[in-house]
Amino acid sequence: MSTPYPFTAIVGMDDLRLGLLLNAVSPAVGGVLVRGEKGTAKSTAVRALAALIPAVPVVPGCRFSCDPASPDPACPDGPHEPGGGTARAARMVELPVGASEDRLVGALDIERALAEGVKAFEPGLLADAHRGILYVDEVNLLHDHLVDLLLDAAAMGASYVEREGVSVRHAARFLLVGTMNPEEGELRPQLLDRFGLTVEVAASREPDQRVEVVRRRLAYDDDPAGFATRWADEESALRSRIVAARALLPEVRLGDGALRQIAATCAAFEVDGMRADIVMARTATALAAWAGRTDVLAEDVRQAALLALPHRRRRNPFDAPGLDEDRLDDTLQEFGGEDENDDDPDPDGPGGGGGQPPQGGPGTPPQGDAGQGDTPARPQESEGGEPQSAGGGEQQAVRAAEPFRTKMLSVPGLGEGAAGRRSRARTEHGRTTGARRPQGALTKLHLAATVQAAAPHQRARGRSGRGLVVRRDDLRQANREGREGNLVLFVVDASGSMAARQRMSAVKGAVLSLLLDAYQRRDKVGLVTFRGKDAEVALPPTSSVEAAAVRLEKLPTGGRTPLAAGLLKAHDVLRVERMRDPSRRPLLVVVTDGRATGGVDPVALAARAARLHCAEETAAIVVDCETGPVRLGLAGTLAGDLGGTAVTLDELRADSIAGLVKDVHTARRVA
Repeated sequence: MSTPYPFTAIVGMDDLRLGLLLNAVSPAVGGVLVRGEKGTAKSTAVRALAALIPAVPVVPGCRFSCDPASPDPACPDGPHEPGGGTARAARMVELPVGASEDRLVGALDIERALAEGVKAFEPGLLADAHRGILYVDEVNLLHDHLVDLLLDAAAMGASYVEREGVSVRHAARFLLVGTMNPEEGELRPQLLDRFGLTVEVAASREPDQRVEVVRRRLAYDDDPAGFATRWADEESALRSRIVAARALLPEVRLGDGALRQIAATCAAFEVDGMRADIVMARTATALAAWAGRTDVLAEDVRQAALLALPHRRRRNPFDAPGLDEDRLDDTLQEFGGEDENDDDPDPDGPGGGGGQPPQGGPGTPPQGDAGQGDTPARPQESEGGEPQSAGGGEQQAVRAAEPFRTKMLSVPGLGEGAAGRRSRARTEHGRTTGARRPQGALTKLHLAATVQAAAPHQRARGRSGRGLVVRRDDLRQANREGREGNLVLFVVDASGSMAARQRMSAVKGAVLSLLLDAYQRRDKVGLVTFRGKDAEVALPPTSSVEAAAVRLEKLPTGGRTPLAAGLLKAHDVLRVERMRDPSRRPLLVVVTDGRATGGVDPVALAARAARLHCAEETAAIVVDCETGPVRLGLAGTLAGDLGGTAVTLDELRADSIAGLVKDVHTARRVA
């Protein structure tokens, strides 16, 4: 077994370490979500935490880690008699992003259940993580059906495995810890709310601190055991402090004054439900115990708010989590009141709090590019708004119009891509449409088809009783149809012909609306822009719809209209993505007025580039941005070359785009 990196050897990352330690002191806090850029020791810190968690007593031989003091009466390995038991180290179980449902919840042997009436159950990761840590790296990339199972287990404290009326239940209470890079997409709100705390991490910009990080990491890589030995005393002291804080925790008093501040803060930031209030109360109590106090102070409430609220406040889906600290301080001061046990009412006072407050708060994202930080300040619009000529210079980026709700766009046919909410697909979840012989392990039994396959052979198999004699060859896998996520690739004309501020604002608003729809339907998105002499990939295909929104906001306009270059660049992007993920089907959304300038016969070049997409049967929509009393209809011609359909900006905003991509199939058949 490899030697983990010592927790106390981690340089900086005060709020990350504090959030993890508070969960070690009080598992009831509910886990922690670590958000940050790649290479910031997120996974290292989480793995190091496991070595600090006190040992847990378990029933010997129980695969479900029952507590000998109060064993689970429904344990599949039970019943267990109270008393006795052995101690073992707390487990940290890692859930891979690509894990199967059976790997997570466990596998039930359907063949033995039907033929012998035996509940033969192989525990999954949820059983392994009971009374320990369940760690999900890149939790934002977890498939939706696994997210649903996690939500159920976290809500009920138990896992249920049911297959055609055969059910197994076992306890599954764990500390949920997740790490994610916001550039790769955000979490579903339901799962986000299940994390008690959230922290933001970023690499230090201080040279001395970066040098120390490298020095320690190189020393650990050269001799992991020796490095761990050098930090053994610090690790032991920290472990003892955790044990002491756990012992003190039941004696900590949460006064009425602190409770009023918690309730007022959650109300001021308009968080949904009551979970935030409860998590804040538990976090403030854990902070006091960590500081060796039996009273919760105002500074504990402030620190708890910075850790528990940023990911729960109401916000636009494209905004990064954050908290206005000035507003927080005003709320705490207004509702501070007098509490006989609050010796230091100043939320910013020293008071021996539960740790150093995060620099700028955990909700203050690091400065950087897409996917991190708030949307950049929008420039003030200048007077006028007249369109530039095709050869004009670059204009400053304009703000997007208010987004609106769109109807669902879907790719025709039946796919087999990643689970999502857009196009029809063969999936492991959804409505049953038929049956087939299983290839590999049986995951979803089609009971009627199985009985039908076994029935003709009962006499030959010597059936004598009421039971059905079932063999492996009789089992049938259910075919299910659900929804998949697609790759939505936006190709946006940013040339001078689109540069009228009012028009470009409407265009950005339309694309932003479609991005919001892609966010809700769990799609990957990409952004190609063309202007001047060439096209560029403004955002390679990613699950971070927020990153696409930021790039769109910054998009300048001006120059000629190399439409062919934009379509060819999109063709290259889709070609590479088909090799990377052949099961994810693309949807091409071209936003243009249809004009093409620059080079020799640019319109013919654009038509040939469009026919490349048509030949590969790429579902396509052209959002026609042409305005004015005289219209050339070039976007409609482009849509015909793509084998798709065209819709004007007005039609897009008028909520009349139902079935547009469905019409792509009809248009292609007519052509």
